[in-house]
Amino acid sequence: MRTILSGGRIGLVACLGMAALCVGVRDSHAACSAPMRVMITRASDSISVDLDGRQKTLKPVGAHGLQVDGVRVGRRWVVTPSHEARVRGLHLSGRLIAVRQGADVVLVNEVPLEAYVAGAIGGEMPTGWSQAALRTQAVASRSFAVHQREAHRHQLWDVESGTRSQVYSGRNPPKAARKAVRDTACEVLFQGGRPILAAFHSASGGRTASAAEVWGREVPYLVSVEVGGEEDSPDTYWRARISRSTLARSLAEAGHSIGHLREVEVEDRTPSGRVRWVVFRGSRGVKRLSGREVRSLLGESTLRSTLFELRSREDAFVFVGSGSGHGVGMSQWGARGMAAQGSNYREILKAFYPGTRLGVWAEGRQASLASQK
Repeated sequence: MRTILSGGRIGLVACLGMAALCVGVRDSHAACSAPMRVMITRASDSISVDLDGRQKTLKPVGAHGLQVDGVRVGRRWVVTPSHEARVRGLHLSGRLIAVRQGADVVLVNEVPLEAYVAGAIGGEMPTGWSQAALRTQAVASRSFAVHQREAHRHQLWDVESGTRSQVYSGRNPPKAARKAVRDTACEVLFQGGRPILAAFHSASGGRTASAAEVWGREVPYLVSVEVGGEEDSPDTYWRARISRSTLARSLAEAGHSIGHLREVEVEDRTPSGRVRWVVFRGSRGVKRLSGREVRSLLGESTLRSTLFELRSREDAFVFVGSGSGHGVGMSQWGARGMAAQGSNYREILKAFYPGTRLGVWAEGRQASLASQK
């Protein structure tokens, strides 16, 4: 049950670029409109930025400097487009901050939290999915964002715009994403009074992984749970056939030269069934790699997860697997499946992040949810 707050329901004010994503405020706390600092790109050569139709070129110069269109501007350059900026395919609003860091120019976009969440939904989940699934993604993305903002307050950025954080699609997310943000305004998952690291992935293959088995660190709400409803996922079943010569070459390029590859076997698995260790035996030695290292070696689009079996063929090895992503936290396809069975977003979040509490992020603290939506 939700707690009724004295003073009425907490609301929020946040406008999403020209799309005017606005929600009325009935409370003085508007912390979730505080900006997110999103690292858009970094480069050691140059970055091209289109500002309201005018092209700008940012380059590092000297040991610590930065230049814009050939003019030195010190170590930091800040600009706010009147309409939008375009950088490497992304349409952006809000302040752009270019900073020299080491040999690179780093470009950061400051955007209100709720606008960022809408852009993350657009980048991370098909917006044709049900509103229950999209609301679940909104709370997970917002919780992840606030957790990262708290953790990185003394750094140049809070999150990156790609898969190292969560994919940010820019200033014009679809209407369904904006609605999911309005419907969950400022809502965040908490554990022990702090926003959680709301990890998520595409599909679990039937069971999520714990943080301990993937990252080596126990997190009380990131435990292994059974998942149903993923049958429609394109990653429910996948296979990758890799020739012995290609696999041996990939190992050698990564510094693991073991000669002609004779045998590959899974040595150990985690409690959720994912591959913990793989042993490679060659004509000139043996190498033992973790399942995550093997996935990185062969590419995440080739090995979609570490939940796989290995089959040996005369000239190749066949990886047969299920699921996509690291497997920790919420399965997006699992969330979709639960929504299709009638679960609301609160029930879905409770299933994937056990022991957490849904609340409102206000002035850097947790507030109780005001009313049932």
